[in-house]
Amino acid sequence: MKTMAEESAIFFPETALKYLPLYQPTIVTWNRLEGRTRAEDFDRAMKAEVRDALWMISRQWQMGEFIGDDAGSPVLAKVHMATTALNKYQAGGLPASPLEKDIPLEVKAEHQSIPFQQGELNISLDLRLLMGRQWLKWIAQIDPALKGDYITEYPIARPDPAQESDARICAHIQAWQQVAAVAGRRMDGYALYSYLKEDAARHAYDNIPGVTDDAQRTAIDGIAAKFIAWYERLYYQPHKKENPSWKPEYLEHQFACSAPKDGGEKVLAAEEYYHGHLDWYNFDIDQHRTSLDTDPGAPALENPEASITHTFIPTSVSFGGMPHPRWWTFENWKTDLGFVQPDTTDLNKLLLLEFILVYANDWFIVPFTLPVGTLADIKGLMVTNVFGENIWVQAAGSGSDEDWQRWSMYTLNVKGTEEVPADLSLVVLPAARKVLESKPVEEIFMLRDEIANMVWGVESQVPLVTGKSKPGKEAGYELRNKLQQLMDQTGEVVPEFTYQAKIRYQVTNSVPEQWIPMIPVHIEGNNREIQLQRAAMPRILEGDPNVPKKIEPRTSLLREGLEEGQPYFLHEEEVPRAGIKVNKSYQRTRWYNGKVYTWVGIRKQVGKGGGSSGLAFDQILPAKTQE
Repeated sequence: MKTMAEESAIFFPETALKYLPLYQPTIVTWNRLEGRTRAEDFDRAMKAEVRDALWMISRQWQMGEFIGDDAGSPVLAKVHMATTALNKYQAGGLPASPLEKDIPLEVKAEHQSIPFQQGELNISLDLRLLMGRQWLKWIAQIDPALKGDYITEYPIARPDPAQESDARICAHIQAWQQVAAVAGRRMDGYALYSYLKEDAARHAYDNIPGVTDDAQRTAIDGIAAKFIAWYERLYYQPHKKENPSWKPEYLEHQFACSAPKDGGEKVLAAEEYYHGHLDWYNFDIDQHRTSLDTDPGAPALENPEASITHTFIPTSVSFGGMPHPRWWTFENWKTDLGFVQPDTTDLNKLLLLEFILVYANDWFIVPFTLPVGTLADIKGLMVTNVFGENIWVQAAGSGSDEDWQRWSMYTLNVKGTEEVPADLSLVVLPAARKVLESKPVEEIFMLRDEIANMVWGVESQVPLVTGKSKPGKEAGYELRNKLQQLMDQTGEVVPEFTYQAKIRYQVTNSVPEQWIPMIPVHIEGNNREIQLQRAAMPRILEGDPNVPKKIEPRTSLLREGLEEGQPYFLHEEEVPRAGIKVNKSYQRTRWYNGKVYTWVGIRKQVGKGGGSSGLAFDQILPAKTQE
């Protein structure tokens, strides 16, 4: 607070004070005008006092607050709910099996086999060494001298850089160094595992000269059973070679679950699952299937249907950043709503802001705890307000399932286009809450080449023999250079012709090795529809007098059926103009019972558009001339 002398210095400058007898006192300049209280108590100054209450009422009338028809606040709610549980699972053409509750559903639907073999080449060296180290650790407890015998019986082969069969190893210097470092020194644990799994009559001590007595054989049999259980617990894989839910012709998973309902079954079908996270929107209700086919000799399952009636006290919905419903009360939340700057096309943010700022205090929550795997249907909800009125609440999504104006969330769609009542049941899937995902072990892009009028499968990430991955462009370039080096070392050189003309005719050129062609073929029995079939480009090496060999894909995603000599077909409509991106990676989650699951899953996403392979036919090029 300023003194009177200070105020005079502000309102009457020094130049004006010198000529007061000549000029009338006047305010020449100032730098601030402020109010000053006469008391030391600021309580009344901080109050928002209204002298005229009629003015407040008129403002409410102008803002339309008297038009609203507000009801009393709810004080009691009674809910009647019918529940059942998912108890069957079916994938592919196999009979339905009981749905285990101790495993996440996406693990059961997604898990793939870990590839250990590509043609004649052993891959996944990291897992082979891991399994071998575990076995040698356990076998040393019986007799440390047996470790050398198992390394000799199940060795890591040393690659030969002069052999074409080992070119895929020696072409990549890091992979070559790692394989050569462990060759003859470490054990191939997967070779022992596959030997035991192929025939139950086999033993882990077969062909091991150091095992001489029955006591050792008995101990080794116990370790072998423990070894198999350890590996199968470490990585969740299909019991058979492939997961029946995976459909390579669609690059999607297809499976179904069912729950008992009113003497029959309610079938939930997931026919286009590729997202990597399983949720309610992946399922549709298949009203044309009344049950899932099961084995006739399978034991009957318990009926989990139940009816529950609970009484609750509703509570207001609250969240961080929620405006306070009372006037002149500041919020103490940490959410800054002013920082949210949605665009005109960002509908989700606009709806969220409208809910927060306008309708936040109009919503109440009635908690109802359901176990995992439950399919619940609310049969009735009655709310009692503070005036003692009982109000029967109907679901907002009621009506025909084909009504395009019907709006609901977390409800399942009914397959088909028939006029059927909307299904308002809620499914609580036994899905993992959080999944850790590794870097892609394999990654491909399916894209359209409009210039060449073809579809290509471009291998963006390919697995190496070590278990790690490498960009497909680099891996293809290194492999081609290694094969060309081996060709140059053979000494077989095709003599070049001396062309008299200055131009030459070329039928076709080549493309990078990671580009796998998908050619269109007719669907059998149909003259109009087509599908895509995996083909191969020839590997043309300079000076090679032999017939060019086919370039094989290096990812298991594009090697589908190649080991068995079967063609691979892909539906043409699965590759849009934007293309698709498919990757395979390791995934890990922890279930509610504390058990950890690790598996290999596949995810499909939208691609990055089309591409150009550079493939061209019928070209006129400058001729090579010799002096």
